[in-house]
Amino acid sequence: MKKYLLIAMAVLAIASCSEKKYHVEGTISNAKDSLLVFENIGIEDITVVDSVRLGEDGTFSFSGAAQEAPEFYRLRINGQIINVSIDSTETITVKADYPKMATQYEVSGSDNCLKIKELALKQIDLRQRAIAISENEDLTVRETNDSIYKLVSQYKEDIKKNYIYAEPGKAYAYFALFQTLGDMLLFNPRADREDIKAFAAVATSWDSFYPNSARGANLHNIAIEGMNNIRINDAARAQTIDADKVSAAGIIDINLPDNKGKQRKLSSLKGKVVLLDFHVFATENSPARILLLRELYNKYHAQGLEIYQVSIDPDEHFWKQQTAALPWVNVRDGNGLQSQSLAFYNVQGIPDYFLIDRSNTIVGRAQNIKDLEQAIKDLL
Repeated sequence: MKKYLLIAMAVLAIASCSEKKYHVEGTISNAKDSLLVFENIGIEDITVVDSVRLGEDGTFSFSGAAQEAPEFYRLRINGQIINVSIDSTETITVKADYPKMATQYEVSGSDNCLKIKELALKQIDLRQRAIAISENEDLTVRETNDSIYKLVSQYKEDIKKNYIYAEPGKAYAYFALFQTLGDMLLFNPRADREDIKAFAAVATSWDSFYPNSARGANLHNIAIEGMNNIRINDAARAQTIDADKVSAAGIIDINLPDNKGKQRKLSSLKGKVVLLDFHVFATENSPARILLLRELYNKYHAQGLEIYQVSIDPDEHFWKQQTAALPWVNVRDGNGLQSQSLAFYNVQGIPDYFLIDRSNTIVGRAQNIKDLEQAIKDLL
């Protein structure tokens, strides 16, 4: 009996030794007693794989079963993050310095991880430059929006050319697709024609290199959904409302969640005079504009005026705080500047508004209404 037990244990030991594993190891200095968490960045969520309380020397070592396709992980101490990708049985070595490990680290053992580091540093720089623009008090709201839009556009062209299309089958190309600025994806795979092409290119390459992988299938689904949206958008753009031509155009419906999570359709307000207002609460002129709208609402709501306000604020929590006490319909488009509603209504700058009569017909917009209050009174 002991003989069979020894044989079984030997078989298990051999199987254990032969199991293909990856390794992530290294040192993080100045982080004694800090909890280093090793997390898997999944398609739907982020899960903890392992963790360790760092000692005086800051050494760490994590390992796991090799995957058939590249997988993404991150090393995290509080809000400081280092992203890595792992392909099969790689050994990734990371050397970092806390508390600036997100920017001050070295990585070896993977060309993909080196590229991911480049992308992470570029993303941090982009965020800092965007913040500097938004805090520049010499710029108007439109100038701020235009400057940030130009900055993001230039960034995306760089990333597409040098990281995504350069080698779309690489893990870093996949990683590049999902970079963000605040809460907003830089590449919009649901409404931007060129961004959808980038997703499709990586999806096609992953099909070749990693057939049947979950991430490749997910990219395909995203790209297909985006293509379908583009077809819908193209049909809607045929009805795009031009400022110089609007005099009597039926509305293009908007259906977004309000600040209580309820879906609210613009078309449901038929029978009222509606001020369709596009707004960003995180701007310096927002309080004055909200006071103006409050005055109009208080004076004319009982006579049939309603306000349907579309926000593209990136911070949902902030938006909910700002709108909690407002009496009119407040909805938010989480796609920000990539909002389909902005495209459908040809909104070139924010704030902007449209005036809709009781029959759900647009009768004017900000650029061709000289006296908003008088225009409202004429429709009531």
